[in-house]
Amino acid sequence: MFDRVAELTVRWPRAVLVVASVLVAAMSVVGVGAFGKLVGGGFDDPDSQSTLASRVIDEKFGGEANLVLLVSSGTQRVTDAAVEQDGRQLVADLRKEPELGNIVSYWDTQSDSLLARDGRSAMVLAHVKGDESTREEHAHDIIDTYTGRYEGLTVQAGGGTAVGAELSDQVLKDLLLAEIIAVPVTLLLLLIVFGGVVAALLPLAIGTVAVAGTFAELALLGSITDVSVFSINLTTALGLGLGIDYALLMISRFREQLALGTSVADAVRTTVHTAGRTVVFSAGTVAVALTALLVFPQYFLRSFAYAGVGVVVIAAVGTLFVMPALLMLLGHRINSGRLPWPKADRHRRRAPFWGRLAGTVMRRPVLTSVPVLAVLLLAAAPLLGVTFGTPDERVLPEDAASRQVSTALQADFEGDDEAAIQVVADGSVNYEAVDAYAEKLSLLDGVVRVEAATGTYAQGKGQAPGPANEALERPDAQRVTVTGTAPPKSDDAQSLVEAVRDVAAPAGAKEILVGGGDAELLDTKDSIASRLPLAGGLVAVTTFILLFLFTGSIVQPIRALALNIISLAAAIGTMTWIFQDGHLSSVLGFTAQPMDTSMTVLLFCIAFGLSMDYEVFVTSRIKELHDEGESTKDAVVHGLGHTGKIVSAAACLLAVGFFAFATAKVSFMQMFGLGSGLAILIDAIAVRGVLLPAAMRLLGRSAWYAPGPLRKFHQRFGISENGPASSHATAGVESISMKESARNA
Repeated sequence: MFDRVAELTVRWPRAVLVVASVLVAAMSVVGVGAFGKLVGGGFDDPDSQSTLASRVIDEKFGGEANLVLLVSSGTQRVTDAAVEQDGRQLVADLRKEPELGNIVSYWDTQSDSLLARDGRSAMVLAHVKGDESTREEHAHDIIDTYTGRYEGLTVQAGGGTAVGAELSDQVLKDLLLAEIIAVPVTLLLLLIVFGGVVAALLPLAIGTVAVAGTFAELALLGSITDVSVFSINLTTALGLGLGIDYALLMISRFREQLALGTSVADAVRTTVHTAGRTVVFSAGTVAVALTALLVFPQYFLRSFAYAGVGVVVIAAVGTLFVMPALLMLLGHRINSGRLPWPKADRHRRRAPFWGRLAGTVMRRPVLTSVPVLAVLLLAAAPLLGVTFGTPDERVLPEDAASRQVSTALQADFEGDDEAAIQVVADGSVNYEAVDAYAEKLSLLDGVVRVEAATGTYAQGKGQAPGPANEALERPDAQRVTVTGTAPPKSDDAQSLVEAVRDVAAPAGAKEILVGGGDAELLDTKDSIASRLPLAGGLVAVTTFILLFLFTGSIVQPIRALALNIISLAAAIGTMTWIFQDGHLSSVLGFTAQPMDTSMTVLLFCIAFGLSMDYEVFVTSRIKELHDEGESTKDAVVHGLGHTGKIVSAAACLLAVGFFAFATAKVSFMQMFGLGSGLAILIDAIAVRGVLLPAAMRLLGRSAWYAPGPLRKFHQRFGISENGPASSHATAGVESISMKESARNA
């Protein structure tokens, strides 16, 4: 395959670029439609009990409240005649909106739970109809129409739908700001790294291909399934980053061949055979890590698999075809526009920093690696106290309207009805059974009241005054609403959900479904936790197989997995220290809260894949030198001397794109950006620069060990940067090991 690609790009480079340009133009046209097809949400398991409860409520009871309008009257009480008239007019207008249902207000019910303690504010609850996408569209229209000044009232919007709509808007703003910052900084760094204008512009071509192609893929997928709008963030950051990574590897190898006096055509062929093969293999390891996200049922996580795998594959294909064609046309002009300072770098070329560092580490592996390992383990220590949650209004800045409403509901009202636990009894249950069930629920710790078709039950007081609610009864189902005192998403609120689920179902009920925001949190955590072993196992096994095929050793994959886990633990532990424990909250402007479950899983998969990207970059060159007859020590020193600068430069450039998300106002985007950037730098500097050479020195000859049958398997099916593994290469490894044994003796 690589022979054919090399010959194609050498003989017809212009034709390759014309075809690529047409494809990019077509993908750009299709990709523009992605923004209108991607949706928010996607954090819940579609088959969980809470989601099923929500579905039944939508179908049989008109939907649960997902929009809260907080109506304030200034200094007057909402019971005053003029205020009440305006409030009733607001409710009447809301009932004319076809997108709204199940509208409940204080002026209709006179329920104390909908009236603020000071009597100057009241709630209007409503259900916004539609799926994830249309709900947000409808919510935008309703919020734009009714919030602000309405008659003599002040109206603010909150609740789950308002939070989701505001969150989607803020993410797009954050993305735009991050790109405005990242692109010029990246371009400046490209000039510094490549040392020339022409070479610095080439990675942008690959990044453009990757981003345009992935947007087209997301637009097509968005037409047939739910795809999260947050996948845009990964597409832009990873597309540009991988374009830079792969282009840097190709250009460096091409320049190296030209410096040896090779013709342009042969330099392109060698580059495709070596660096091109490494790019394809590296892309495979990243794609494998991201594919593991498909085991989770939440389309939020699955969307990142769609986007991530797409951008990796398209970036690799673009690099394999477009980059050699560009190099063939440019030839020696790749060095045009040279900046002045690389010319004074001759001494460094003779003794590269990363080669000298590897030599120092291999002379004293324990002395140099233990301090680094201790720092990484210290950074990972906060994971011992990590807790997990799901996004709510607290991920938004404090001045966000939906967050202000949530704060007011918790501070000024007796229990948050919008955050209540929703219980659905499937089946025809008689009044006596519902009455007994509701009274049991009212006795649970932390319950303020329980509303059912038979009436309202106050905690510890039995049935309280209040009319029966016909909206809670259907011939084939009964609905019970449990309002508690604990703040939403708190440990006490989750404990109450578990307590409600433990109460025996009423007589006659076929099934009890418990839903609501806190139930969704519990179900999401359980859903992700139950699938983590499968996802982790898939990543570990496939990575092991790929690295074995590349190195011919069973020790190298184990060493790579162990070092990657240490670096990832350090990065995620640092994020826990910052975002859960609240350090740097005043600097970054976020509210401390539990680590976002989905984003933490995503961070792990992205960072793991990129770590393996750099693992392949470095190990491929070490393996190549080792197969050519160098000892393990010399192969590591010279291999890092060749690739260390490439990896560190690529990591810094990729980290810039992720660090730009630190400017976001959505806290979980800050966490993802900072965590990904930090994980990349830790891996490229601490792991590749110190821990990898130390591990190779301590492992010695065993670093390349494989049992006899596996060694024969690798001789036949293995691959390397120079092509398929051969018996000659394997024999070379064995002879080198014998030489090392004699030298050590």
